[in-house]
Amino acid sequence: MKKFLLNIFCIIFSVAPAFSENKINPIYEGSPDAKIQLIVYESLTCSHCADFHIDVYPDLKKDFIDKGYVKIEFRNFPLDMAALNASMIAHCKNDGNSDILHFLFDKQKKWANGDSIDEINSNLKKILESENYEIDINKCLNNKEMEDHILEDRITAVKKFKLNATPTLIINNKKFDKPLKYKNLKKTLEKLI
Repeated sequence: MKKFLLNIFCIIFSVAPAFSENKINPIYEGSPDAKIQLIVYESLTCSHCADFHIDVYPDLKKDFIDKGYVKIEFRNFPLDMAALNASMIAHCKNDGNSDILHFLFDKQKKWANGDSIDEINSNLKKILESENYEIDINKCLNNKEMEDHILEDRITAVKKFKLNATPTLIINNKKFDKPLKYKNLKKTLEKLI
């Protein structure tokens, strides 16, 4: 973990100017013009993030996203190499679609365990092949622009929002500081409509 964080800080100081030139599409759902702009920073190996996708997101989608009140953008805050690699795979098609992201959170317990990053990557490959996702995993994992985009999300989260945990929600540029239960989120969103 220390080595991973050290690598991130090295990238901040050596590559940061190049980040603004990438053409990576964000993963989002909802109307770009929605009154409420919600950003969720998450790590694909974070069990609380998976809980958000399973327990909170479906009601959020039904009550707010599908009705045009909320645009949600899923941003990256990888906590380890496995999460970084999974994020690269979620973004691999670069189409802004959230299907692979939701799938990886739903199946997190099946792929995120292993004794090495190679074993976890192998788990990712098997689970994606079992669902016939047509992506070249090796190509995804070797995409430097994608890696830079994902790390830039993390850097921005730390600099702009002082983020230090996942999942963290940002609603109209303000950190949501209440316990992440749908009831709390719903009350906050209803006040903004």
